[in-house]
Amino acid sequence: MTPLKIKSSLIFNRHLSKGLRGTLVLLAASSLFACSQPSSGVSDANTTSVTTENATAITLKEDEPNAKSAHMMTRSVSKPDLLKNVSATVYKDANCGCCKEWISHAEDNGLSATAQDVADLAVFKERYSVPNEMRSCHTVVTTDGYVFEGHVPAKYMAQFLENPPVQAMGLAVPGMPIGSPGMEYQNKFMPYQVMQLNKDGTTQVYADIESVEQQL
Repeated sequence: MTPLKIKSSLIFNRHLSKGLRGTLVLLAASSLFACSQPSSGVSDANTTSVTTENATAITLKEDEPNAKSAHMMTRSVSKPDLLKNVSATVYKDANCGCCKEWISHAEDNGLSATAQDVADLAVFKERYSVPNEMRSCHTVVTTDGYVFEGHVPAKYMAQFLENPPVQAMGLAVPGMPIGSPGMEYQNKFMPYQVMQLNKDGTTQVYADIESVEQQL
């Protein structure tokens, strides 16, 4: 085989290998994080979009400069006293694995959680005034009426509940960021924001999460 043909073959195999790796990671991510979607149009569209975006993000992590390796997993640290006096209902899809993982994270940190599987999550997101762009795969409502949407770290739930801003009704982590509580994947982490949900329908940044350690 000529040197030119050998070089061409090596380049082809390198690109093929990279493509196969991306496909395999995407399949693994889809299997790990897929939430069975209800038949309702609004809820289905919102959550499916979230799942697809994050699964795609995993395939890009190999070349993404902002992607970081987590030095420890979120579940490795538990603080049972953090939310020990807090009770909440978690509205979720029955087959959502990442929702179950988030509940485990919250319970490890003291939350008394009651999971309620519902057919149409959009009904509850609308009932508790969660803006479309702030939605995730589950909605948490405390007995005091505060709303926590998606994979909010227990640390920030406790911080919020200790001194709730007058204009706020809760917190949200839009989508399903890789590395957030309940969304751990191969020690990967991508920065995300915890958003404050205000009673007038507006939102603002509550915390910028730049590392795994910051959310513990």
